[in-house]
Amino acid sequence: MADSIINGKRVLAVDDEPDVLDTLEDLLDDYEGLILDKAMDYDTGYHLLRSWTYDAVILDIMGVRGYDLLNAAVHLGFPTVMLTAHAFSVEDLKRSIKLGAHAYIPKEKMADLPDFLEDVLTLEHRSSLKQMFLRLGGMFITKFGSRWMESEQAFWDRVASGDYEAMPVILKK
Repeated sequence: MADSIINGKRVLAVDDEPDVLDTLEDLLDDYEGLILDKAMDYDTGYHLLRSWTYDAVILDIMGVRGYDLLNAAVHLGFPTVMLTAHAFSVEDLKRSIKLGAHAYIPKEKMADLPDFLEDVLTLEHRSSLKQMFLRLGGMFITKFGSRWMESEQAFWDRVASGDYEAMPVILKK
């Protein structure tokens, strides 16, 4: 794609479903000079994270220890997008944000991934979360119900307004 921030970037995608990785490859194929590294399991994904510098990382939550990979990617300074089907819940959304994800996207919105990647690559972390809420807020309401934010309204208001700052988290086994 002409004049896209995605051109010339190096992106890692980790998902245990080969068709998802193939779809991501198809979605990103037209970006000039883009390198897409792919992994289907935690060990390969972790090895690639430690071996290269990435402009963005795309992680599945289930099947590849996505939260462990998210923790590693964030600590290495790589902006990370969580892409999920089975873990599309308020709890997983909150956990992803608290661990430092820049976006949390249901797989049914995978076709919009280039737009989310552009946000992640051009906006600071808090602004990319705000943009994610602008893009997906209606879907969150449809999926989770109109009152899904009420139990932790202050947290969600900070995230949606772009005022949330992720703090370092230590994962416990």
